Amino acid sequence: MKKYELELYVEDLFFSQNKQKSPISVLNWQEYYTKWLNILELDLSQDKTYEISLLLTDDKEIKALNEQFRHKNQPTDVLTFAALEADFPDNDFLDTISLGDVIISVETAEKQAKLQEHSLKTELIWLASHGFLHLLGWDHPDDDSLLEMLTQQKFLLDCVGIESPIIDDFFVTS
Repeated sequence: MKKYELELYVEDLFFSQNKQKSPISVLNWQEYYTKWLNILELDLSQDKTYEISLLLTDDKEIKALNEQFRHKNQPTDVLTFAALEADFPDNDFLDTISLGDVIISVETAEKQAKLQEHSLKTELIWLASHGFLHLLGWDHPDDDSLLEMLTQQKFLLDCVGIESPIIDDFFVTS
């Protein structure tokens, strides 16, 4: 198995502004993202350090970003800005390569967690895994690719010991 180094930058605007304790520590976020990066069969150089930024925010902030970048005037659960999609000069000269930014609305995550009847922690990790896959180039323009992406998200949550009731319910067959 390949071994990748990861620098994760977490900016927790939501919980710090609301004077609440986050259900997930920065160390746990680092553990999750590092494990995900190393568990997947990726075609990335092992002699580089990879960087991801994670922002936990509210509906107001994510709505503004969604409007600015996607022209949708509404909040969303997660936005991803993948750096590897951009045209950069040859990465051979860089020691650290940014994979991009994942932005999660904790307010929307709280609503979705209640609807799905699971914890906020589970929902945040679910959304983080979704954003992570987008950073790596995954997309879901149709039902088949969505199912494939949800399956991969379930795998990522399983790898860090988080039960995924969302996808389990999705796969119930009659």
